[in-house]
Amino acid sequence: MRFLVTWVWIMPLNFLSLRHFRNHGDSQLHGLARFNVLTGDNGAGKTNILEAISLLAPGRGMRRASLSEMGAMQGPGGFAVSADLGDMKIGTGVTADMPERRKVRVNGAAASANSLAEWLSIIWLTPAMDRLFMESAGGRRQFVDRLVLAVDPLHARHASQYELAVRERNRLLADDIMPDPAWLDAVEARMAEYGALVAASRVAMIQQLNDVLDSETDKVFARPILALARGEQDMADNMLETWRNARPRDRQAKRTLDGPHRDDLIVTMRQKGQAAALCSTGEQKAMLIAIILAHSDLVASLKSNAPVLLLDEIAAHLDPVRRGVLYDRLSERAGQVWMTGTDRALFSGITSPRHFTVCGGAVHSDN
Repeated sequence: MRFLVTWVWIMPLNFLSLRHFRNHGDSQLHGLARFNVLTGDNGAGKTNILEAISLLAPGRGMRRASLSEMGAMQGPGGFAVSADLGDMKIGTGVTADMPERRKVRVNGAAASANSLAEWLSIIWLTPAMDRLFMESAGGRRQFVDRLVLAVDPLHARHASQYELAVRERNRLLADDIMPDPAWLDAVEARMAEYGALVAASRVAMIQQLNDVLDSETDKVFARPILALARGEQDMADNMLETWRNARPRDRQAKRTLDGPHRDDLIVTMRQKGQAAALCSTGEQKAMLIAIILAHSDLVASLKSNAPVLLLDEIAAHLDPVRRGVLYDRLSERAGQVWMTGTDRALFSGITSPRHFTVCGGAVHSDN
């Protein structure tokens, strides 16, 4: 059965402002469209605009940089990113006196970063993600968690609480004095509580993505099969016993060797039955695009509104046929799309895009 995407498309961003963000002193983008194309030389500040947009959702943004790194080097020390969503205004940033304390405002009122998920879902694909299948398991866990966060804002809190409990257990096990078993019992109970929630969310996301990918008929992009290396075991049922029995071993290692913090995303190319890590660079890129597009469809279906897609240098390594298929797919089923590149000609297949030229942190509208 084909997975059907049912959503009401609403223009998410119709105005964007960056003040003292990276190399942008005061950039304003008006009259935003469904497809927004940013072109310019390398280092001009195109990706910085996408990063700024990514901060209008929960999390650390698409570069996962510290807030203090985002302020302009010659600026006052803080930065501000704001946008209009119809009649609504949202914004985020930091001040010079508190460069690591993120502030969020919705229609002028203070709000939490997690509350941004009520208004926007943002998904991105960057060149740095091309090594997803080759890097550490930790990078793939972060990737899965970001996919989950787009549909479940509480996932960030559950993951944070689980990681805090794991660090506490590691601290106790590394102590020269054997910790009180009752203390470890309490810590492991917290680990099991939040670990079960984290594991369940990841498993659900993987299954839902596989359902979307199974329904695809497009044969141009490689079709991946996703799985978690740990499998679909219920953390709450067996991890307490596993952690209790593993205390001597983990005490010797001075860290917890089992649990959701050891999960790994396993990706297999369906057409070849081959692990993604063993596929060609082009096949890996195609599978990554397929996952991102499937996730966009899933978010649109679950939230009845398509997410904002940030596609950094997406066209540079695609041949004309694959570019055409990608643009057709985005036109049919995507919400607002932001794309960057050095050559405007790469985007000639997009219908009615809004073109911006970026140069030295300044943005100029081309149409």
